[in-house]
Amino acid sequence: MLSAALLVSIFQVVAILGTALTVLKLLTSGLSRRYRIFFAYFVLRIPYMTGFLILTNLKGLHGGDGVRSDLYFYVYIFSEPIFLLLYILVVVELYSLVLERYKGLYTLGRWAMYGAVLISGTISVLTLLPKLGPSLPEPSRLLMYEVGAERGVDLALVIFILLIVWFLTKYPVPLSRNVVVHTVIYSVFFLSDALVLLWRTLLGYHVTFSINVVATAISSTCAIAWWLLLSAKGEEVQVRGPQLRPDSEERILQQLDLLNATLLKVSRK
Repeated sequence: MLSAALLVSIFQVVAILGTALTVLKLLTSGLSRRYRIFFAYFVLRIPYMTGFLILTNLKGLHGGDGVRSDLYFYVYIFSEPIFLLLYILVVVELYSLVLERYKGLYTLGRWAMYGAVLISGTISVLTLLPKLGPSLPEPSRLLMYEVGAERGVDLALVIFILLIVWFLTKYPVPLSRNVVVHTVIYSVFFLSDALVLLWRTLLGYHVTFSINVVATAISSTCAIAWWLLLSAKGEEVQVRGPQLRPDSEERILQQLDLLNATLLKVSRK
């Protein structure tokens, strides 16, 4: 049976390959201009994951081998906030693509998301204060704060991703196939990441290896899915939401247009 460390390395290699192929496809198809934040995120993912793959397998480092080393700890501590910010921006970009025709709804939702992220992250960190003491659930206080903040931000983003998915299943708004595919894959990718983080929070630092296996397996699967399913032709193919009776569909779309127009007027005042 393969060890957890070897499984993580295999999944990391697949994820790096899938990410590189996705970046290449986005560039050659011109989709990098439409999915700018997602493209930038994937470009940065390549050295990020490659660096952690190398660190995971290095021995003789100060503090221990691989993930137990001080170098791994500091790289994680300083790089994770950058990628957390990119998570937020990717969700904002995804939100803007889904509500591309409804700028009023998008503007309201964007600011609501920023506020929810700030409040949720702050509350999550404050809930960690009672745990401060001689025995910490994480190797360091700084890591505990970072994990807590990420947990809160993830919670807020999960809610908005679920709202995006709900919107897609509720309203018959025409969208490109790429936007629908991107939304579904990123929903799986981010929701699983949030659940993995929750798993670590509940069970503690000692389950890191098990968590890494699950996280890298999902990450590699999603990277390959993005590579295979996103395409230039996917921008031309229109996908509609739930099939409704013509009169019901027209009424719902009119309601959306009215709400969007009202929000645009309010935002311009």
